Order: sequence, then structure tokens, then C-alpha cells
Amino acid sequence: MTDKMRIYPAIDIRGGRCVRLHQGDKNRETVYYDDPAEPAGLWKKAGSEWVHVVDLDGAFDGVPKNGEAVRRIAATGLKVELGGGIRSSDTVAAALAAGASRVVIGTRACESEEFVKNLVLEHGDRIAVGIDAREGKVAVKGWVDTTGTSAVELARRMAELGVATLIYTDIATDGTLTGPNFAAQQEMLETVSARVIASGGVARREDVARFAEMARKHPNLEGVIVGKALYDGKVDLADLIALAG
Repeated sequence: MTDKMRIYPAIDIRGGRCVRLHQGDKNRETVYYDDPAEPAGLWKKAGSEWVHVVDLDGAFDGVPKNGEAVRRIAATGLKVELGGGIRSSDTVAAALAAGASRVVIGTRACESEEFVKNLVLEHGDRIAVGIDAREGKVAVKGWVDTTGTSAVELARRMAELGVATLIYTDIATDGTLTGPNFAAQQEMLETVSARVIASGGVARREDVARFAEMARKHPNLEGVIVGKALYDGKVDLADLIALAG
């Protein structure tokens, strides 16, 4: 496991721009930067090593649409964890070619364990699985559809396939600044031994402090994704990185 908990600044891309959505609702969008490489540069300057990037157009449409923006982000020197519409071997290869260091499979992980197994065999720990949950059930296709699959059950199956990293998002808290669903994240940490990156609802430095405390008890808590709170100036990235370490 990691020696310290990592902070992942989030960059969500839609129509080539850096945006945030409220609870994943594409009709509730705030544009923060016209060029996603601009915040990437800021996050690198603040001391970040990684950035969590989501191609929202890809998530909604099923095919990645913002490869050029991803390339510009990768050019800043940050390691890119990329998800959104990556549902075939070809799109995985294209994402890695665009500069992604880690590719996140979401919808397809629910549909085909064989697909995930083959990707892990080919790419190892460069493959992560994103598990997005609404009231404990997995949501797919840009969070538009909620399945009957339990988030923790999917996590167990993915870990058994050799997936090294799981990104667990609680949709109800995402982009709301209401605080994370700590109970759900703890349940996930106790369910699998795979690395878990927590996502959704971080609103203040105290939230990150609480995750850092959880990481001492659960060393598989590899990191925390922070989005809207950064963009709204409610937290300082350099401070969070120091707090996490």
C-alpha cells in the first residue's frame, strides 16, 4: 500500500472545457476554465503528482471526446488518471497513448468481467475500476442509469480479478460540498484489500483530515479526489497535500 494518502485534484472535461456538475447532472454545469490544462498547471505548482480526469462527454456518449485536452493536461507533467467513456480495448489504448498513466473503467466493468480481466492481464495496475454508487447501487453511463448491483459486491468481484485500484464515488454527495459519505467509504475499505480512492463531497480541510485518520486504520485508502471545493476556493491544495502526508 501507499506510504501516505494521496490527494487527486479533479478535472472534469465537457466540450473541451473544465467544468463541474452537481451530482453528475449535465443540466447543472459550472464552467471554471476554458482550457483544462490551466488548472492542471496550478495543481502541479501546488505540489500534486496526479490528477483525476473525467471526460464527461465520453461518459454520457460512450466514446471519449476530449483526447486533445487530455494530452495538454499530460504535457504539464502530471500523472493522469483518466475515465469517461472508456468501454473498449481500443479506447483504453488510445487513452494510454494520449498520456494517461492510469485508465478507469466504469460502465463496462458492470457489463463484462472478462473485459476487465483481459485488460488487467495486458496492462496490470494501469487499469482501475470506477464504482459510482447511488444509495449503495452501482450507477452507469454517466450516472444516468442505476443498476441493481451492489457497489461492495462489484468491488469484491473486481478485486478478485486482480484490479489494483478502485475509485469509489458516492453520487449523492458529489459536487455538493455537503461532506463525504464516510460510512460508505469505510464499508468499501473493509470489503476489499485493493487500493481505494474515495470521491464525492469533500468540502473542507477537516474532511481530508478525517480521511487521513481513516487511512491510518485502513492503509488501502490510497487517496481522495477533491473537485468543487478546490475550484470554489474552499480548500488549498498545498495544505491538503501536507495534511494527507
